[in-house]
Amino acid sequence: MGPQDAAGDVPNGLTATLDTIGSSFVTLLKAVVPPLIFTAIVASIANLRTVTNAARLAGQTLLWFAITAAISVAVGIGLGLLFQPGNRASVSLDAASEPGRTGTWLDFLNGLIPGNVLGLGASTQVEVTDAGASASTSVSFNVLQILVVALVIGIAALKSGKKADPFLAFNRSALAIVQKVLWWIIRLAPIGTAGLIGYAIAAYGWTSLASLAWFAVAIYVGLAVVLFVVYPILLRTNGLKISSYFKGAWPAIQLAFVSRSSIGTLPVTQRVTERNLGVPSEYASFAVPLAATTKMDGCASIYPAISAIFVAQIFGIDLSITDYLLIAFVSVVGSAATAGLTGAIVMLTLTLSTVGLPLAGVGLLLAIDPILDMGRTAVNVAGQALVPTIVAKREGILDLEQYEAATAEDLFVDEDDDASSEATTEATATSETAEAAPSGTKEPVGASA
Repeated sequence: MGPQDAAGDVPNGLTATLDTIGSSFVTLLKAVVPPLIFTAIVASIANLRTVTNAARLAGQTLLWFAITAAISVAVGIGLGLLFQPGNRASVSLDAASEPGRTGTWLDFLNGLIPGNVLGLGASTQVEVTDAGASASTSVSFNVLQILVVALVIGIAALKSGKKADPFLAFNRSALAIVQKVLWWIIRLAPIGTAGLIGYAIAAYGWTSLASLAWFAVAIYVGLAVVLFVVYPILLRTNGLKISSYFKGAWPAIQLAFVSRSSIGTLPVTQRVTERNLGVPSEYASFAVPLAATTKMDGCASIYPAISAIFVAQIFGIDLSITDYLLIAFVSVVGSAATAGLTGAIVMLTLTLSTVGLPLAGVGLLLAIDPILDMGRTAVNVAGQALVPTIVAKREGILDLEQYEAATAEDLFVDEDDDASSEATTEATATSETAEAAPSGTKEPVGASA
């Protein structure tokens, strides 16, 4: 949606400015995603050679992806049956239309196999007007393909032994540079977030929710249950403080809500997972990018479950136990099939086609999709930070002191500032010790209290 209000009026200066500020910030974050994923994954694989349980960490990560997705889809199905959104909706079937983009199981393979070593794709649009035809080409990146390329190169570097040491050293230097640039961008987060929030308030009015009010309520209740009930239960079950998690992960959750982009939020999600939640960078740099492409409790679990029930009720189709099991299966396994594509609509079409429901029902939900997408993305990102934290705790590699002490403000503290502060503290302590030494006594060089 462009910088205009919900009624489609001509955009004013305020909404245009807010949209420009917010979208520019998200664009900057997305620009740093490809080099960040590649260098971080390669570095994490190189560092994992010193970790004896690397394979176990990967297995536990995927297991917890499935566990949280299964719980989320169960919540979605339960609320869909409870609220009966399709039976309460005041929409006409005349508004139903086939979606422009659909998801299939072949999309999983297409998204997994790299088309090129950079994971880049290009699309050209031709616009014909009275003045003539004009073509515009846009370049995009496939996060899952970049992830696969980085995994292959990282493993190959390990197998190459000492011959790959110069490459790994270069990769570590490149990662440090990318992280420095990322820190500069993250420092703009307060300004970018203000623009995103202001534009969301101005552009996404609530008038369009009237005909689909019960559907929207069911979605947001489901998102709230997962975020504020299921996730806290999982945290407490694993001996983690609930308040510490939300304080640490909140910058990423907030940005996800207003930006509606898990990929755009990825740099912030990885930073809060490492800095605020205490997950080792060697593990977080592998788990968080993987989660950003395949871990979507909001878009791939709650939303398609409730939406499938809504579409079935609108068209008067009775779902069987087998259908509900298929919905659960697609939600748990099928999110990876949409990793190379965008939007929950693709995941929804995959679910509907698997269950055999009319795809035309998707058109009924498009009017309020931006409003729903805000909450869906927030839950997606919350889960993407949650799973690495739980796995790190269960494997005994979580920095509990950092987890319990970190606050949202720590996100905006540079590592160089921390190092300078520690160095200054050490120098002060050494100086005070030397001054306090008795007369005639020489303090050894470099001694400290």
